[in-house]
Amino acid sequence: MARRSDEDRSLMEKWMDRLWKGRPEEGDPNKKDPSQRRPQFSIWYFIAAILLFTWVQAFLYDAPREKIQYSQFKQWVRENRVDNLVLDSDRIRGEFRDATGTMRPFETVRIEDPQLLTLLDERDITYTGRLESRWIPLVLSWLLPLAILILFWTYLIRRMSGGPQGVLSVGKARMKIYAQKEVGVTFDDVAGIDEAKGELKEIVQFLKAPEKFQRLGGRIPKGVLLLGAPGTGKTLLAKAVAGEAGVTFFSMSGSEFVEMFVGVGAARVRDLFAQAKQQAPCIIFVDELDALGKARGLNPMGGHDEREQTLNQLLVEMDGFDPSSGVIIMAATNRPEILDPALLRPGRFDRHVAIDKPDIRGREEILRIHVKHVKLGPDVDLKKVAAMTPGFVGADLANLVNEAALFAVRSDREEITMTDFQAAADRIIGGLEKKNRAMNPREKEIVAYHESGHAMVALVTPGSDPVNKISIIPRGIAALGYTQQLPTEDRYLMTRSELHSRLQILLGGRVAEEIVFGDVSTGAQNDLQRATDIARSMVMEYGMSQKLGPLSYHREPRSAHLDLGMGPRSRDFSEKTAQDIDEEVYGIISQAHSQVNRLLSSHRDVLEELAAILLDKETLEGPDLKEFASKIKRREGLEPSAEKEEDPETQEP
Repeated sequence: MARRSDEDRSLMEKWMDRLWKGRPEEGDPNKKDPSQRRPQFSIWYFIAAILLFTWVQAFLYDAPREKIQYSQFKQWVRENRVDNLVLDSDRIRGEFRDATGTMRPFETVRIEDPQLLTLLDERDITYTGRLESRWIPLVLSWLLPLAILILFWTYLIRRMSGGPQGVLSVGKARMKIYAQKEVGVTFDDVAGIDEAKGELKEIVQFLKAPEKFQRLGGRIPKGVLLLGAPGTGKTLLAKAVAGEAGVTFFSMSGSEFVEMFVGVGAARVRDLFAQAKQQAPCIIFVDELDALGKARGLNPMGGHDEREQTLNQLLVEMDGFDPSSGVIIMAATNRPEILDPALLRPGRFDRHVAIDKPDIRGREEILRIHVKHVKLGPDVDLKKVAAMTPGFVGADLANLVNEAALFAVRSDREEITMTDFQAAADRIIGGLEKKNRAMNPREKEIVAYHESGHAMVALVTPGSDPVNKISIIPRGIAALGYTQQLPTEDRYLMTRSELHSRLQILLGGRVAEEIVFGDVSTGAQNDLQRATDIARSMVMEYGMSQKLGPLSYHREPRSAHLDLGMGPRSRDFSEKTAQDIDEEVYGIISQAHSQVNRLLSSHRDVLEELAAILLDKETLEGPDLKEFASKIKRREGLEPSAEKEEDPETQEP
């Protein structure tokens, strides 16, 4: 009996789970106490109840009867085929005998007929009268529709005020809440940004032991702003702080504060801080702060009143709470240059933690974290993988490991090899390889000479980054081939001579087409655009023009963490200066073009040899490329160039 009752109890619990819609699952960060749980019935339950009531009334309380005309009823009376009649004020019900002699129920509408009772008495038919009460149908006809309207209106009100999408709940902050044990991220899961982790360890110590800082009168910063390029790990680092400190973590995006309705964003800010104070000590994390904290008056067409009210409320809330209460607000952005100055002043976001792209050692540490759950072959050297991925951030490296695993699966290998990592890097940098793209022999020859020109200039020019791979296999959308250079040391500055070398490498493909074919193609479009941007930056931003001198003509702040291109330039200089800038840019490009022309013309036989190898093999790398590079350098009398690491250079025809 005990086992049976347990089974019944489990069935009852499952049935109740189906009735309680929206019941949080185990481990849900927004899970509420069972005593606070509210039932949310579906409208379909209500419709089903109405249909059931109608069916019961129609088929149980009133058995189905055959409807006949009154004249037919009078005929049956004369034939003595009816019996057990019930005479009502407007209906006559009873039983009639069909052709088989079976008594069946019938019903007809009663009309004014004084002879009916006399006829029934003559035929000796049993009949009785009944006076029905009219107040029950009358009450039901009024109360039932009213009850339906009230229930439906109550349902709408609960939907508007109850759920997370309710109209009346728009002022509630829609953040994700992670309890102490649900964050699941610590500093051990973050690598490559040791300086940023060191800055935030102080926040962890304050959340764990605030009295240590208050003993000497110290005050922990109210707000911590994480600055960095996309994918560098800002959100991961904020979660790691909460995980290390063992406190509640409130996560919300800046765009979730601003709505169409005026005052909603400010209400959500108030609600967020009110809930955080109840859960103290805790961390409030606002991702993409620039969506909320854009500088007021930055838009020349006028600001958005709702967004500015939300920003003002955030400023007031940050001034209004005491940091000793254990509430730390953290935010992340990759566009700090557009934030409102009031947010960045001391007393609000007064600690800025910059998260740079990882160097080669940082990339190696990040790779070691991401390869913990994959099977690596014995030939995999993570240091070499880190060297072939300059400029990659944490998200890029995670994608690299995943792509390498996919390549290994496609090849039916049990382990990830170095070849898989190389293929994954090429896939991410250059795009998807398209071996089946049909190219006519003429176009293939042009691409071969184009890439040979890039590689020749890169191999001969002193101080250039070493060439790692040359390919004429199409990749991506428009790349018909590419020449890949992989610098091997971190660089943060570039001299004028190095920029001139980069210009020459970019123009190498175009010049090779001019020398060999006496014509040019559209394949150099990307090279020319990049070369023009470099030359214009040398003149307008870096002050590297002999004619214009050390002056900067670019006043708009450029994003330090987003590659948004050159963007529109303001014209705060004269037309004469603009003409001088154009002439200087043209002169720099022309000078680099002439130098590349002389170089390739004097080594045309080597250019022809390299193009022939590419036409035969389509890809040149590894020992073959090193052998060819040594031949060129011995011919030129050059020593192997010093290896440097920077962003990879890929020229696309």
